[in-house]
Amino acid sequence: MSGGLDPSDWAAFRALAHRALDETLDAVDGIRERPPWRAIPDEVRAAIGADPLPRAPSDLAAVYAAFATQVAPFAVDNRHPRFFGWVHGAGTPVGILAEMLAAGMNANVGGRDHAAVEIERRVIRWWCEVFGLPPTAGGILTSGTSMANLIGVLVARRAAGGAEVRTAGVPAALGLTGYASTEAHGSVARAFDVAGLGSAALRAVPVDAKLRLDVRALHARIAADRDAGKRPFVIVGTAGSASSGAVDDLVALADCARDRGLWFHVDGAFGALAQLAPELRGLVAGIERADSIAFDLHKWLHVPYGAGAVLVRDGALHASAFADHAPYLARAQRGTAAGDPWFTDFGPELSRGFRALSVWFTMKTYGLDRFGELIAQQCAMARALGERIVATPPLALLAPVTLNVVCFRYAAPLDDAECDALNARIVVELQERGIAVPSTTRIGGKLAIRLNVMNHRTTQADLDATLDAVPAIARELLE
Repeated sequence: MSGGLDPSDWAAFRALAHRALDETLDAVDGIRERPPWRAIPDEVRAAIGADPLPRAPSDLAAVYAAFATQVAPFAVDNRHPRFFGWVHGAGTPVGILAEMLAAGMNANVGGRDHAAVEIERRVIRWWCEVFGLPPTAGGILTSGTSMANLIGVLVARRAAGGAEVRTAGVPAALGLTGYASTEAHGSVARAFDVAGLGSAALRAVPVDAKLRLDVRALHARIAADRDAGKRPFVIVGTAGSASSGAVDDLVALADCARDRGLWFHVDGAFGALAQLAPELRGLVAGIERADSIAFDLHKWLHVPYGAGAVLVRDGALHASAFADHAPYLARAQRGTAAGDPWFTDFGPELSRGFRALSVWFTMKTYGLDRFGELIAQQCAMARALGERIVATPPLALLAPVTLNVVCFRYAAPLDDAECDALNARIVVELQERGIAVPSTTRIGGKLAIRLNVMNHRTTQADLDATLDAVPAIARELLE
């Protein structure tokens, strides 16, 4: 190394960097040659755990060799076409390139006048257009929907509590109550906690037979809270629940929010992007009426982790929930400090990476119509899988297939606890044998095998092989 941190031998550094990029692309290109998950060997885990604090420098080639042998082979490999667990995007080669370019620029997109800020502004404007929001709308890219939900709740709190809520804090927010279904993501309750409202201020409203928020129960709960002296302020609709992919009746929720003067926030972590598929758009009708929308770009858009977004209909109100111009962040009409407003005015972070570049590259390279086609295809594959399960006892479908999530189990003639344990074992066997990576959830109190059909590399053959393995493993475990 030279006197600074740049390499003393740029030629050697370039050679290693090119090799690392080639090997990264080779890993994606050859993804089917490996299982979707490999357990970390004890010796590798021990080696990582025993690595001493690095006070002295190491040879870069040796550091890369450690990565290549200890880290890269043991990913929870959501790039793999048989990774069906949770709700993970698969990434793209375009995203790899964009992340490399963004790292090379090392831009802080908290503010100031530079092109990286303009790229994020353009990306946010595109998404406002996708969801039919007015010119007054704005937003910000986030690390994911958990942060986006928090921002949505904080803006809703500002709308309900006024400017005082930012200075007086919790006292100005006392009695505020919000409403979401029992299927809502845990990040919504966490947002209430972090916002100082307390997770108990989020009322868990029962769901109907389609696992959607029960609108009649919502009306009743709001009325009861008002009669008790509470201050209802926000309804959170779910577009694509984490467990089953259920989508609330967003039109009915928008009507309820309008009639009662409440903020309407939509947690659309992955389901909001059904808006891109004409044949699925009706499922999220009403999302265009939301006051705020949270969604992920590292899921169905397959941007590298982590990238999400929050859009707010009233951009000025959004800024009023966060903007605070410290003297060391003074704005100017000209020079580097121009470009007001800055993105730090719309969220809790000042230091923000250039995640917009991956989003911009992805949207421009592939086009949103292509993502709409893939989303529609994956939802059709999930529906067909659900139909096959219904026709193949003792497999049993546990939830309607609304989008791309299929929840089922092997319904063995056992009591509920034993059947839960059997299906949990089946999932682990699928993972450890390198067949596929599903996850689990609970539907109606029963443990379900959960397949999330989201990977753009997944084929019908991948789904068939996974489903074929379930009864075979079950019979083996029952012997």
